[in-house]
Amino acid sequence: MWCVLSYGGFVRSDFLPTPVEVLYAGLDGIQDGSLAVNTAASVGEIMSGFIIASILAVPLGILMGSFKIAEAAIEPVTNFIRYLPVSALIPLLILWVGIGIEEKVTVIFIGTLFQQLILVADVSRNVPSDLLDVSYTLGANRRTVVTRVLIPATLPGVVDTLRVTLGWAWTYLVIAEFVAANKGLGYFILNSERGLFTDRIFLGIAVIGLLGLITDQLFKLLRDWLLPWATEG
Repeated sequence: MWCVLSYGGFVRSDFLPTPVEVLYAGLDGIQDGSLAVNTAASVGEIMSGFIIASILAVPLGILMGSFKIAEAAIEPVTNFIRYLPVSALIPLLILWVGIGIEEKVTVIFIGTLFQQLILVADVSRNVPSDLLDVSYTLGANRRTVVTRVLIPATLPGVVDTLRVTLGWAWTYLVIAEFVAANKGLGYFILNSERGLFTDRIFLGIAVIGLLGLITDQLFKLLRDWLLPWATEG
């Protein structure tokens, strides 16, 4: 469809560039270094915010899903914050931390942390109670049940949760870079729009999609490698 509309002349090239024009824009971006600089900035920001959020969300989510006291303490705050639009917090974050990498990392952190908490808690909550009861019956204490039974049972679901929320993190990053940034793929797209460089806009979108696909497949390979028993059958 893209080729038909662009090469067929149905849409002007300044609105819909051809695939070859986007390819040339990519080669130009590689040559002048702008594509590498902005891609590296976005990848660094998203991985920083995502990793920090995941380190906190996974253990807290397992606690929420497994222990009523933890659920009562954490879930009300989590449910309140996760319904707040992250984009509405960006002006406040700019006042607090500026427009540097800290602002983007904070946006990704807030956007993913509370979603991960709820999803990981659901995964933990859905661990079969019979599995835990049998462990206690066989003489295991609470610590052993958590470390040897509960955590391994939740790992496949946790990895799937991280895989899904990493895709959401790209959305939060681009929004943050649209509003305030001096580098990154969102900034690259916005700056191209100001100059009416539609081919570079398409290039930025394509790179984000490609990075999202790569990270998604890496998570899938990691899951199959670390948890082969979870994919059997």
